[in-house]
Amino acid sequence: MRTGVLILPEKRWPNAVHQWRTVDELGFDSAWTYDHLSWRGLQDGAWFSTFPVLTAAACSTRRVTLGTLVTSPNFRHPVTAAKDAIAVDDISGGRFVLGIGAGSVGSGDSNVTTKQSFSRRERTDRFEEFVELTDKLLREPVTTHHGAHFSAHEARMIPGCVQRPRLPLAIAATGPKGLTLAARHGQAWVTVGPTDWARGFTPEECLESVTAQVTALREACARVGRDDADLDRIFVVTDMAGDFLKSPKSFLHLAELYALAGITHLVVHWPRGEGIYAADPEILHRIADEALPAAREL
Repeated sequence: MRTGVLILPEKRWPNAVHQWRTVDELGFDSAWTYDHLSWRGLQDGAWFSTFPVLTAAACSTRRVTLGTLVTSPNFRHPVTAAKDAIAVDDISGGRFVLGIGAGSVGSGDSNVTTKQSFSRRERTDRFEEFVELTDKLLREPVTTHHGAHFSAHEARMIPGCVQRPRLPLAIAATGPKGLTLAARHGQAWVTVGPTDWARGFTPEECLESVTAQVTALREACARVGRDDADLDRIFVVTDMAGDFLKSPKSFLHLAELYALAGITHLVVHWPRGEGIYAADPEILHRIADEALPAAREL
C-alpha cells in the first residue's frame, strides 16, 4: 500500500512550499492537488492555479510523485492540458501523473468558461473524448483531431514526455464508461467512494461502495483484455470513510481494510486548521514515523 497527501492550492507559495517539502521529506509516496478554478465551500477564498503550483512543487521536492486529482473537461482543453503536463513531467524529472475525471457540477467552477451546465451524459461524452485525445497527444509529436467536443490541428507536443511511452494517466471513474476508459488508457484508477456525497454514508457503507467499485474495475479490465494488477488503485480519503488522521493506529487499521478491498494507494488530505479536512497539524509526522512502514507491507 502506497500513501499520498493531497494539498489544497490555497496558500501563497512562501507558505505552501513547506507543505510539499514536508510530504517529500517524511517519505510519503505521492503529493497531489485538486485541479479547479475554485472549489465548493472554499470558492470565495484563496485558490491558485494547479499546473504552476505543481511546477513549483517539482522544483522544491526531490523524490515524491506529483499529480492532479483530477483535471476535468469542464474548463480544460486536451491540447493545453497535455502541453502543461509534459512541462511538469520534464521539470520534475519524470515524477508527474495526470489525473483526469469527468468533473462535477457541484464543484463550483463547472460552467465558469461557458455559462453552460453540462448534463451527466454530456460530461461523460466529453470525458471519454478528453481521455482518448489526451492519450494520443502525449504519445505523438503531432496530432490532428476533429471530434464532437474537442479539436486539435497539427498540435505539436515536442519533445514529448520524459516518461515513456507517455506519462501515466490516473482515471477517476465509477460508471461503466469511465471504468472502461480506466481499463483501456489508465495506469491508475481513482475513486472517492460513493459519488452522492449529499446523501451521507457511514464508514462501513463507504468501504462497501469502494469494494464494489474495485470489482467493477476488474470486470472492465477483463472485458478489454487488461490485467487489473497493472493499475494502481487510488482511494482519495474523505470524511465519510472514517477518521484516517485520528491517530497512526486508526490510519493503519483503515488502511488494512482498504487494502483488503483492493486499494493499492491511499491519499489523505493535508490537515487544515479549521473547516473541511481539519486535523492535528502534526499527525502526518506521526503517521510517517509510526504507520507508513507497516502500511507499505499491506
